[in-house]
Amino acid sequence: MDAPLLTVKNLRAWYREEKMVLSDLSLELAEHEVAGLIGLNGAGKTTFLQVLSGLHPAFHSEGICFCGSPVDLGSRDLKRCRYTVFAEDGSFSYFTFREYLSYVCAAYGREASDVPELVRGFHFEGYTDSLLKELSTGNRKKAFLITAFALRPRLLLLDEPVNGLDLQSTEYLYRQIAGYKEHGTVLFSSHILESITLTSDRVFVLEDGRIRRTFEQGQIDAGKIREALHDEDDG
Repeated sequence: MDAPLLTVKNLRAWYREEKMVLSDLSLELAEHEVAGLIGLNGAGKTTFLQVLSGLHPAFHSEGICFCGSPVDLGSRDLKRCRYTVFAEDGSFSYFTFREYLSYVCAAYGREASDVPELVRGFHFEGYTDSLLKELSTGNRKKAFLITAFALRPRLLLLDEPVNGLDLQSTEYLYRQIAGYKEHGTVLFSSHILESITLTSDRVFVLEDGRIRRTFEQGQIDAGKIREALHDEDDG
């Protein structure tokens, strides 16, 4: 049996050590799957993705493996296999989209794929030469999403990717996420059940900083997931 793409064992993360944001969080991601991460506000979704992105140093784990081997989340090799789209991102504000895409492709040592199609799909045609700082929140999000799907990293992390998008772009995003298994693995967080149920092969319910429930294919149902979240809220 193939090794999981990513394994995380008993991860703890904090901003202040006396108050854990993540506690004993464990999960595995398979090659070529779409996994959804859902939880109430404050459950730790964004912190977890920041840890996996190598941007949150205040954490400890009993083991993090990539393709079966222990890995440093800040290592150059892993960086070239991973790309994250954050819920909000003000970086590279004085780059145009084209400049940013060119910079990222050079950093990752690969060429972008399907850029014209992605630009059309996200209705971004009029903004490719605008500075990122001049774009609306939604269009800035589109710039990073287009880059992500054009780059095709082995592990794609998306934090609340629907936020700020118009309806047509949201539907196009769902198709891109669901079809990404051809290229790699997606882990994305969302508070929108539709995002989860339309695209995911597995759903992780995050509660009190750890994975409390996992829904596999055939079990993924909006009502069941909503009930699990309500149980979490009641508890």
